[in-house]
Amino acid sequence: MMDSESEALPENQLKPLVEAAIFSAGKPVSIKFIKENLLQGQNIKTQSIVSVIAELTQDYHNRGVELVKLSNGYRFQTNSSLSEQLASMYNEKIHKTSPALMETLAIIAYKQPITRSEIEVIRGVAVSSHIVKTLTERQWIKVVGHKEVPGRPAMLGTTHEFLNYFSLDSLKQLPEIMPITESTATADLPFKIETEA
Repeated sequence: MMDSESEALPENQLKPLVEAAIFSAGKPVSIKFIKENLLQGQNIKTQSIVSVIAELTQDYHNRGVELVKLSNGYRFQTNSSLSEQLASMYNEKIHKTSPALMETLAIIAYKQPITRSEIEVIRGVAVSSHIVKTLTERQWIKVVGHKEVPGRPAMLGTTHEFLNYFSLDSLKQLPEIMPITESTATADLPFKIETEA
């Protein structure tokens, strides 16, 4: 962090500094954070930071590592097309999910905030406690409120972690909604679905 008494940051150092900050951060880094913390006391316009990030995004395009914009900032991550090869290198298994779990997650993503009973009406079957527990443990969903009806059931919604995991900037990046049926509930989602055997 630089204080107000620091020498002005040379223009040619902005790009490598922003690159290093995003690369070394353990979580997505926002433009606001960069300006208010990393560049505190520097007379650098927000547009300059935006331009640098655009250049970095282009620099890493079609490489093994890419710079992606998420709901709460920017992060470097391995190219999603290499997931399976990298997982095998480290003897790791990619999260496998059942169709029922993905259907439930898709309904929550499109219809949130939504109660468990409302999900069951759409799916036509009961939602198991295991599905809700798994989605909550993965931090893909959370309770966002309670419906003002008898019993005040919990209303579920997706999280920043859901957007980050699937490399989405916002829910607006989800495909246009279609009638949800057993065969279409998980169709055309912008993320890969690995189903259990």
